[in-house]
Amino acid sequence: MVVLKFGGTSVANSNNIKLVADIVLSHPTEKIIVVVSALGGITDQLIACGEIAATGDEGYLQILASIRLRHLDTVKTLLPISNQSSCLSQVMTLINELEAMCEGVYRLNELSARSKDKIVSYGELLSSKILSGYLLATGHSNTWLDSRMLIKTNSRFGNAEVNFAITNQKIQQAIQSYNTDLMVAPGFIASNQDNVTTTLGRGGSDYTAAIYAAAASAVSLEVWTDVSGMMTADPRWVPNARPLDVLTYQEAMELSHFGAKVIYPPTIQPAMQLKMPVWIKNTFAPQDKGTLIQHEVEEQDNIIRGISSMGNITLLSLEGSGMIGIPGFSKRLFEALANASINVILITQGSSEHSICVGIKHAEKDDAVKAINAAFETEILHNKVEPIQVETDLSIIALVGEGMKSHPGISGQMFGALGRNGINIRAIAQGSSEKNISAVIASHDVKKAVNVLHEAFFETVKKQLHVFVVGVGNVGSKLLQQIHQQHQWLFDNMNLDMKVVGIANSRRMLVDVEGLSLDDWQNALQHGEEQTLDKLTDKLIALNLRNAVFVDITSSEKVAGQYEKLLRKSIAVVACNKIAASDEFKRYEELKKLAREFNTSFLFETNVGAGLPVIGTLNDLVKSGDRINEIQAVLSGTLNFVFNGYDGTRPFADVVKQAQQEGYTEPDPRLDLGGTDVMRKILILAREAGFALEMNDITNNSFMPSACMQGSVEDFYKSMATYEDHFKQLLHDAEAAGCKLKFVASFKDGKAAVGLQHISPEHDFYHLYGKDNIVLFYTNRYVNQPMVIKGAGAGADVTASGVFADIVRVIASS
Repeated sequence: MVVLKFGGTSVANSNNIKLVADIVLSHPTEKIIVVVSALGGITDQLIACGEIAATGDEGYLQILASIRLRHLDTVKTLLPISNQSSCLSQVMTLINELEAMCEGVYRLNELSARSKDKIVSYGELLSSKILSGYLLATGHSNTWLDSRMLIKTNSRFGNAEVNFAITNQKIQQAIQSYNTDLMVAPGFIASNQDNVTTTLGRGGSDYTAAIYAAAASAVSLEVWTDVSGMMTADPRWVPNARPLDVLTYQEAMELSHFGAKVIYPPTIQPAMQLKMPVWIKNTFAPQDKGTLIQHEVEEQDNIIRGISSMGNITLLSLEGSGMIGIPGFSKRLFEALANASINVILITQGSSEHSICVGIKHAEKDDAVKAINAAFETEILHNKVEPIQVETDLSIIALVGEGMKSHPGISGQMFGALGRNGINIRAIAQGSSEKNISAVIASHDVKKAVNVLHEAFFETVKKQLHVFVVGVGNVGSKLLQQIHQQHQWLFDNMNLDMKVVGIANSRRMLVDVEGLSLDDWQNALQHGEEQTLDKLTDKLIALNLRNAVFVDITSSEKVAGQYEKLLRKSIAVVACNKIAASDEFKRYEELKKLAREFNTSFLFETNVGAGLPVIGTLNDLVKSGDRINEIQAVLSGTLNFVFNGYDGTRPFADVVKQAQQEGYTEPDPRLDLGGTDVMRKILILAREAGFALEMNDITNNSFMPSACMQGSVEDFYKSMATYEDHFKQLLHDAEAAGCKLKFVASFKDGKAAVGLQHISPEHDFYHLYGKDNIVLFYTNRYVNQPMVIKGAGAGADVTASGVFADIVRVIASS
């Protein structure tokens, strides 16, 4: 004997019912009991029908008409015309009873729990009669079992408790009395000792099947649904969720309790007592293996078996100094809730005994608060206990797996993964059996949390990174090109799935959480959504994506002003923009602090040296205990390009113009020529070396005439042309001394300066060509011979590659 249960989606229409029949008739076991739910969606319609009728609204008649039509159409589509009469007659009899019942509710303007059970019972009665009729019409003899007469319960309508002694006896007698190998029974419904219809709670058809299986001592119970077994997580939220081959009863019950809707939690209890195997199978893919639930399983590769969640949770906290050391407070709290018929889902209490916290369903919040305040009225009045604190819009997320008890560090890994993604935990619970670790979080974080944990425990092979790029000029365009070209390599060699989910310029933005196509993003952006900075960052925050990175490739002070807001939401910031790191020291320090506090990254390697590993190397020196004593550097690829290219044969302004056209300058080249950009760079290096420097602490020995720095960029070029003799004189003086001109930044003894210098042939800077940068670090370890970093310090390609490296570094540090 086996028991097969089919859910609402499995019997939703005539085509699905044919699939059910095929599965039943092809089953290798000779004796079968088939338990069915109502046609998909019918139970909800029946509830609505009763509730609307109770208000005196004739709108219930429209719902009844829809229910009647759907069932009659199902019969007419399913059965040959010559075989429809008997089945149609049974269906109409039940429909007439239902209509009479609803009319009574309508006339009385009252829907009791007893009447509601009676109304919703017709869903399973109708579906089981139709399946039985179809099997009979196709030549397969079967017996219809009336579950109301076999499963006996108390009178707790809506969620009745089964009397197993009587129920088992009646089921066994029924099986013995019928000379048939195939039986069909409605799920969900039962009756009390007076034969009044009761129900086993929503999802109770699973329970019905388990009751039949246990009473019949079946070899197995099969629950057929619309997924191929229980999954590691909800596949609607986690695209990479996968079926679980095998689970223990305890693991399945934990997952079911916390929201895995494949089975109804009490289902497993009758089967568990008999150590009966339970299969979860897919009606629409019967060839799939499914999930086997049994008493014991062999040790699995994954310690965690699944991740589940439960929404609409309210947290109630009772605290006060009057609780400390006083026995009985917890008892009184739980008695108050029990007397109000409120189920406690989660409990946590601090060892100080100053507070106790419980999680309940949100729908029971008001009754719970009323009950607790009444129970502790005296203590609240005398300020020994605070009035109950209520937190709503919460959910529970749970890790489940029996293997956790023998593997330390699982909770640390769980909370670390959540913390790194900015998910705040309001309460934690873990039983001594260590089969489950539960955390209460904000409901809007649930989908993100499930994905974060699934990635941490099931997808260690692959990690996703969600990138939002702002600024798509020369460097930004090159970055997107590099990401596009390197995507497959990162996936294959670093197990990293880098998705660009947002692209924005100063006017428009594109956003797609599944990842934007980088084949034709320029054209798509032209037709993108209009953006403002606040709208842009608010959108990124609202997406609430795990492993999110905001990439700023602008020179905008306003964009840099968004960093704090993003870091507080644990969104990493990668800045090519130097403004934030060179702002007031107080703000620089605050940004670094926020990144630490919210477990994220604030990276700006390309602020100095473009793609050269200048800041990273400096950080490594400091972290390893070295001290930076002096820095000598040529930090402007633009100025090095200009002075390497200026020989007096063509105007200085033309050489600067060429540098701008080739993408070496800032958008405003005066930042380069005036020394401001180099000042920012040496300031950032000094700060990263551990010195609290401000911009106005740096001496700027500018070589530019002040008149050139006035007006617009166009005025700048015109003015430079008039000062050509000045620039030629600078060149002549250097050549006369046998030197080259280099714009040098220096830092020593806590002081920094920038300016044009004569560099002699024996100097490290003399043979510095094109747009190259060079940095010399003199430290406690590198005293006489400095550490030297040298290479291209400007250009869209190398700068983009430095930004790219910072993006990859974000996931490497998580």
